[in-house]
Amino acid sequence: MIPHIKKILYATDLTVNSAYAAYFAVDLAKTHDAKIIIIHCAEINPLIYLGAAAPFSDVWLREAQENEVEKDLGEIKKRVQEFSRKAESQFGPDYANLLSETIVTAGYAVEEILNTANKLECDVIVLGSHGKGFLRQTFLGSVARAVLERSAKPVFIIPLPSEKASTG
Repeated sequence: MIPHIKKILYATDLTVNSAYAAYFAVDLAKTHDAKIIIIHCAEINPLIYLGAAAPFSDVWLREAQENEVEKDLGEIKKRVQEFSRKAESQFGPDYANLLSETIVTAGYAVEEILNTANKLECDVIVLGSHGKGFLRQTFLGSVARAVLERSAKPVFIIPLPSEKASTG
């Protein structure tokens, strides 16, 4: 028996392909009367993230780097809001009713996506993957593969259509 889909975690890196994957998240939400939780994870310097920068720099430098991360997250939040506004214009006013929450975080994207899906008890994860030629090893492609390999939840990986890949 297929479990009911009530919460969809839609991971976006704000690229053309992740926007394309939004169509699938919206369709799933409409089909199953589910809610969408959007997540965007900004990758940060692992030394800062793990707190390992301190031995290599002064405390003031580490604080400056953390402040820069906070500033970057503020800018990214604005981009995610703009992304949602564009999506609403494409999907219509029903789109706003499908959204449950928008999360912008910093860290290792795979961990953030998996932890959020578990913590918020999402039923499925939707994300895009470049997967075409040299783009196969790009950020979201590697994240998509790692999420797929490690998730205990169903994962929908949406490839960029070939006509978009050639013009993208």
